[in-house]
Amino acid sequence: MGTQFAAADGDVHTKFVQHGDEGAVVVREQFVGDIRENCIARHNEGHHGFKDFRLMASLPAVVIEHYCNVNQITFREFMGNPEHVKRMVNDPALADFRIAPGRM
Repeated sequence: MGTQFAAADGDVHTKFVQHGDEGAVVVREQFVGDIRENCIARHNEGHHGFKDFRLMASLPAVVIEHYCNVNQITFREFMGNPEHVKRMVNDPALADFRIAPGRM
């Protein structure tokens, strides 16, 4: 096992593990259970925002980071292109983070 370094940014935790000549691993983790439960409760209670401004979802930071890494885009690109947000909000795998019903 190599050298470890950990830092916290709000509820997102970063761990850096150095493995000598083999390189390093950066691990980002976030407990998303509370976010998920809040989204489910808001959905079930009908707290979807306003008629002209619906709250579609509340996506955890690490989920957005993962999407950006997989799609090789920056966070700025993610926020600047509504298609990325739309793709995530409509993803069935992220349904528990949806608040308003329907597709975006």
